Amino acid sequence: MKKIILSIDGMTCSACSNGLEKYLNKQEGIISAGVNLVMANAIISYDETKLNQEKIEEFIKKAGFKSLGEFKEIKTNTKNKKEKIKFIVFTILAILLMYISMGHMINLPTIPFLDPHKYSTNYMFSLLLLTICFIIYGFDIIRNGYKNLIHKTPNMDTLVGIGVITSFLYSIYNMYLVFKGNTNLVMDLYFETSSIVIYFIKLGRYIDGLSKDKTKEAIQKLVKITPDTAIIKIDGKLKKVTLDEIHKGDIVVCKAGEKIAVDGQIIEGKAHLDESFITGESKPQSKEKGSKVIAGSLNYDGYIEYKAEKIGKESTVSEIVKLVVEATNTKAPIAKIADRVSGYFVPLVIILAIITFIIYLIIGQNLETAITTFVTILVIACPCSLGLATPLAIIVSEGLCASNGILIKKSEILENAQKTNVMIFDKTGTLTYGKLKISEIKNYSEMTNNELLQIVGSIESKTTHPIGKAFVDYLEENKISKLEVKEFGNVTGYGIIGKVNNKKTIIGNSKILESYNIKNNYEQEEKELARKGNSIIYVVQDEKVIALIGVNDIVRKEAKEVIKNLANMKIETVMLTGDNKETAEKIANELGIKRAIANVLPKEKSSTIKQLKEENKFVMMCGDGINDSPALANSDIGVSVNSGTDIAMDSSDVILTKNDLNSIIKLINISKKTIRNIKQNLFWAFFYNCLMIPIACGILKPIGISINPMIASLAMVLSSITVILNTLRLKNSNNL
Repeated sequence: MKKIILSIDGMTCSACSNGLEKYLNKQEGIISAGVNLVMANAIISYDETKLNQEKIEEFIKKAGFKSLGEFKEIKTNTKNKKEKIKFIVFTILAILLMYISMGHMINLPTIPFLDPHKYSTNYMFSLLLLTICFIIYGFDIIRNGYKNLIHKTPNMDTLVGIGVITSFLYSIYNMYLVFKGNTNLVMDLYFETSSIVIYFIKLGRYIDGLSKDKTKEAIQKLVKITPDTAIIKIDGKLKKVTLDEIHKGDIVVCKAGEKIAVDGQIIEGKAHLDESFITGESKPQSKEKGSKVIAGSLNYDGYIEYKAEKIGKESTVSEIVKLVVEATNTKAPIAKIADRVSGYFVPLVIILAIITFIIYLIIGQNLETAITTFVTILVIACPCSLGLATPLAIIVSEGLCASNGILIKKSEILENAQKTNVMIFDKTGTLTYGKLKISEIKNYSEMTNNELLQIVGSIESKTTHPIGKAFVDYLEENKISKLEVKEFGNVTGYGIIGKVNNKKTIIGNSKILESYNIKNNYEQEEKELARKGNSIIYVVQDEKVIALIGVNDIVRKEAKEVIKNLANMKIETVMLTGDNKETAEKIANELGIKRAIANVLPKEKSSTIKQLKEENKFVMMCGDGINDSPALANSDIGVSVNSGTDIAMDSSDVILTKNDLNSIIKLINISKKTIRNIKQNLFWAFFYNCLMIPIACGILKPIGISINPMIASLAMVLSSITVILNTLRLKNSNNL
């Protein structure tokens, strides 16, 4: 299976995106397709043995749309200036058209040579010429509407297209009758209806385009953090190149005040780098030979040379952008409701308009009234606001999440996060910083403490666990060299083993003693260390315990407040840890967590989550994203604290790039506000259609209330603007 994201041109409403999505999912070789209206792209999973990009693009063309190739970056509308000028010109033409056609009705001065009574030919041809200009202006609407009708996926453009062409042809017919001698029909031309409907549709789309661009700003900030150029070193000489010219393995130079161009590894030099845009750590990080660097980091004070490792789409920033883009292409369950409604709504409206047209003729109404009602129903029922109600809110909220350091992989997270009633935290590296220090050593061997820690640190250097890093940091701080380790092995959930100086050493928690049938004579000492908040490491050689080492962690400064806020939100918090019971309970009591489950393996964490879900609990789990991957996968929502350059490999649904647990509170609050906003949008969209369609059909004509196509198009635009303005309130959400 292969996945591709294509940019799509020609989509104007939710019926467009839904129609294309359905069409693609029906094609042989396509495993799944998701189409995003706001981002104007499609993410497609397909069988590469049956299809390629070219064939998929042919499917898109047959469906009435155009593929602009592989999606590379998030762009705002670069045509805004040109569109603005065009829109201003047609605004002037719309005012002129309305003045010519209707000015005399409200006693405005008539243009002498365009007087409909004295110069009917001039009057009619001026309206015809202006209307042709508007039809050219809105030809994309008419063309797309026709194509979607042919492909049996009628949409908003179909409704508008049928209405515009119907009123235009009816006016041409009346114009013909005027030339035949029926001069009374000179006032029964509806050219202005066709033109103003197109104008208002274009107005709505212009405003819509501006609002869509605003929703992408937070994501664009990520893209812009990398520099446009860099300096590479070739045969000892420096050369300035663009990012596209950098290849894997190239040596890139970065001086003080410059930004890292691509992800890589330092091979020479030392500097302090600001990585706050990824890690949320405001303090510059010291980097030296062997350290990894992330594109976009700012070099404060040093000179470094680094080897390019991840370029282009592989970079951390690109992966983050890709995650956000892919999230926008997944649909929240609430969005699927609107999609289904839109899919049935358009065909039903066309049928209703035709039935109303026939009924009007049957009951003796003239053709003019029947056609006007027909066009009004089609225009007023356009499901534009319905189509914008959900996707626009999702995109705005995802941008809000991204600006708050919350990366979401699936849109449904925004709907489901507010359902959370149980919040599970891993301890080490999640509720704590994971920056462990060796606090106490109980040495029962004949070695000195440094000799003992040299062996333990050498073996621990083979792992990525935070506890292992405490030993590695100790060796570096005390300038103790590492020893060669042979036959290294990992005992999942228990510890590690390795051979140093031809002697096998076992390192781990108390359970590792049981697995090797080694008697534990130091349970009292373990409890003593645990009471002080230590994680306990046993060191075994020759089937005997030779040392107990206490390693202590630091609780995150925001953890206590986060637990308190979750309690206020009626969300139960649970701590799951592989650490011993005494340490777990100490941390839990300090933070105000009432339930702490200790001494659990990764498999047992998953079992605990499954048990909670069986009790109909909605579980969110926060862990380190790698060690806790089984538990994260089994929870309803898996959240991981930042995993640095391995961000794309993370198995969770949500990544907290700022390493701040407050982001969980923000996520839940954004979720609540998003769902509330979507429900408001859907209410107004449905309310508008339920109210206006019967009026368009003429139900209220007996009491003197009726509307024409121009008022209908204006009302439709206003309904869309209402949804847009309501959605944009999310961008100004405070107190997250």
